[in-house]
Amino acid sequence: MRQHADDYNEKSQAQTFLRDFFDVFTPQGHRRARFETRVKKPDGSQGYIDALWPGTLLVEMKSRDRDLDAAHQQALDYLPRLPQAHLPGFVLVCDFARLRLYDLDSGERHDFALAELPEHLHLFGFLTGYRPAGTQRPEDPANAEAAELMAQLHDALLADGYAGHPLEVLLVRLLFCLFSEDTAIFDTAEFRALLEEHTAPDGHDLGAKLGELFAVLDTPAAERARALAPHLANFPYVNGALFRENFRPPAFTEATRQRLIDCTYFDWSRISPAVFGSLFQSIADPKQRRTVGAHYTSEHNILKVLDPLLLDSLRQELAAAGTNRPALTRLQQRVAGLRLLDPACGCGNFLVVAYRELRILEHEILDRLYARGAAGGVSINLALYQLVKVEQVAGIEVEEFAARIAEVALWLMDHQLNLALSARFDQRYVRLPLTGGARIVNDNALRVNWEIEFPALDYIVGNPPFVGKKEQTATQKADLLRVFTGIKGAGVLDFVCGWYKKAEEYINRPNSTHVKAAFVSTNSITQGEQVGLLWNVLLNRNIKINFAHRTFKWTNEARGNAAVQCVIIGFGVQEERQKLLFDYETPTSLPQRRLVSNINPYLVDAATVLLPNRRTPISAAPALNYGSFALDDGEYTLSPSDRENLLNADPRTAKFIRPFLGAQELIRGQQRYCLWLADALPSEIQTILPIKERVQRVRAWRALSQRQNTLALAATPTLFAEIRQPNSDYLAIPTVSSERRRYLPIAYLTADVVASNQLYILPNATPFYFGILTSEMHMAWMRQVCGRLESRFRYSAGIVYNNYPFPPTPTEAQRQAVTAAAEAVLAARAAFPTESLAALYDPDTMPPALARAHQTLDRAVDRCYRPQPFTTELARLEFLFSLYQQLSAPVLSAVPKARARIPKAS
Repeated sequence: MRQHADDYNEKSQAQTFLRDFFDVFTPQGHRRARFETRVKKPDGSQGYIDALWPGTLLVEMKSRDRDLDAAHQQALDYLPRLPQAHLPGFVLVCDFARLRLYDLDSGERHDFALAELPEHLHLFGFLTGYRPAGTQRPEDPANAEAAELMAQLHDALLADGYAGHPLEVLLVRLLFCLFSEDTAIFDTAEFRALLEEHTAPDGHDLGAKLGELFAVLDTPAAERARALAPHLANFPYVNGALFRENFRPPAFTEATRQRLIDCTYFDWSRISPAVFGSLFQSIADPKQRRTVGAHYTSEHNILKVLDPLLLDSLRQELAAAGTNRPALTRLQQRVAGLRLLDPACGCGNFLVVAYRELRILEHEILDRLYARGAAGGVSINLALYQLVKVEQVAGIEVEEFAARIAEVALWLMDHQLNLALSARFDQRYVRLPLTGGARIVNDNALRVNWEIEFPALDYIVGNPPFVGKKEQTATQKADLLRVFTGIKGAGVLDFVCGWYKKAEEYINRPNSTHVKAAFVSTNSITQGEQVGLLWNVLLNRNIKINFAHRTFKWTNEARGNAAVQCVIIGFGVQEERQKLLFDYETPTSLPQRRLVSNINPYLVDAATVLLPNRRTPISAAPALNYGSFALDDGEYTLSPSDRENLLNADPRTAKFIRPFLGAQELIRGQQRYCLWLADALPSEIQTILPIKERVQRVRAWRALSQRQNTLALAATPTLFAEIRQPNSDYLAIPTVSSERRRYLPIAYLTADVVASNQLYILPNATPFYFGILTSEMHMAWMRQVCGRLESRFRYSAGIVYNNYPFPPTPTEAQRQAVTAAAEAVLAARAAFPTESLAALYDPDTMPPALARAHQTLDRAVDRCYRPQPFTTELARLEFLFSLYQQLSAPVLSAVPKARARIPKAS
């Protein structure tokens, strides 16, 4: 900047000063800036920004010795008038002699003289595309803006008829180019200049021009045509097969050309490759996304997997090594030898974050080993001493577009990390052309032989697709059953279970027992009938859970984002001495970390047990049964209007019409009826024509059945197929209810109300049992072990009720306290006679008096178990599983063999 030492006038010298200033940091850097950008001031008058590097830097120049505070305020006044994508991260004010740089994110300010610029060049690393590793924040709004830009470009091209594989490949290439010109792979604004200066405004030749560029990027400099235009010749040779395939280019229009140019004004260096999954998700078909099960994981949640699996221990080794050179060298070599597979890698989110964290760890090792020498002027050959390579991570991905995105994301992360290392050691370190790369196998992970494709792994991680048994396609179901060949009942498993089985098979190879695995999974694999099926198989293969996150929820920032309730399970055959269990007060809370002695398949610090499907209660409790089942082709089931029609047709039918309730009617207070003919005389059936006709139709319908049991029931057409109606009042429990409710909506019904098979019935249940079953203690148990219908609770007698440890030895006083509190709950309900259980137990509308009554009941039930209060749901579960173990100890047997049939939950 020596030639500008005497500059002083804003109007005549500012642009020349700034052009040269930008070119200090990157060739043709001034191309990236917009000079004299028109913008409205807060008072409505017209203002002009001296220089704007969209999305990165705003510069306000003043003549020498003018007030820089005023210049700073003027710059800030411009910000609200800028488009969101153009908002800068930094503001620079300058009077030719002094420079003042403001970091708008951190609030830091740096003042120095122009003559001191060489000592402060590092402050402007963002102009070169370098951002310190980790500063590309996943929660940065820029990530969502970038996703939306790509989605808009995708939609515009799609609307013009460009679709399928060519569109996907084009978008991957454009993403690489956009990122490259903002991170010093290309010269600054080089790609934008090609678009703006060398293509027609109407876009008719843009597709062909992009084709020329892609060919250049895939051709070594020595093999390029001598007559190649200068604006193309300057682009580097990329290699890596990214630009190798030839395909039909799109026909751009003026509008789609402008959309692409608009993308170049966004600062792509702000984007973390770790969230490229969100970019993919933004442009994927939402319907297809559910079918494939692509719930892409946020960076924050990825670290929930990687930290306890491998990164925490590596960081501890680094801390222990200190500055000991042999220890540091051994650690670097170990890190450089690690191999990691994500067998459902999607767009590579897990792989990118894992690779980044391993490189950051290595950067710290190199810093401790060689920084002192570099500071003393000793040149360090980074190509020789930097050992961790992107080839150490690998993936399997069934979707081609996602697989290609993963490859590019890893290349770009590698480049960012090389820039970071360059800054640490003050030398340029770039790996171009690309000569290697992560191996992403574009195939079906449940069909690929992992052992052949990836023979030497250390870690298996990822976020396999969540697809419930009802949502699985025929192909997915077949793939899952192939993995679980010979395991009866495997058809009820979630699709994610296939990855657990494949990982177990890999780990149990003779040379792979050191391998550790961890998956993000749907929480259904730790609940209900799936536990007995999946974990029976895994436990018999010596699999142990070494860390786990209990149920939590996440969303991401992409368009159409998915919110899923998940768990994380880390496992292997080698058992850790100390196990980590992360608990959440609510699914959206921060995790609480605990050291525990054991983690069972329900993700509880308790003995490893699999709850069987019991026929009778393990505790001294009354038997719970289903209600009655009609099997009548709808003839005996009556809506209110059916009931009225029957009564109008023959008033004598009133004797046989009874209320008929299932779960929906019980909870919502809806009316339904049935014809109950168990006590009807033959003469009554014969003489009441509307009843006789229905009986005849039931007999005929049953007689046509292919099932032997139904055929036999044709002989007794007046009866329900299964009759379990009690002769006394009873407690009714819905088989399915909403997960939003804090308490299970159970109720007493009179003997004249017929319970359908969508209710469980507990005849002669005392208020004590009502109190236990509607308590927080029982709810904690049910939430953990019950099955799910979608996300709703699916209660069962065999798994939930019959395995529930009722208070083993409550005193009479404790029984009376629970009884009194239960009656108070019933009285609080009775104060609202017109309200349904759905309204009374909706968390948004639950009456305060009812909530207080339940809290009193909860305390009374808790004291039946122990004097000390339970502070968390996990504490309740740990106590209940411990009690369950005591109750079942006399009859406990070894974990059943994997091929034994596991009955379905009743």
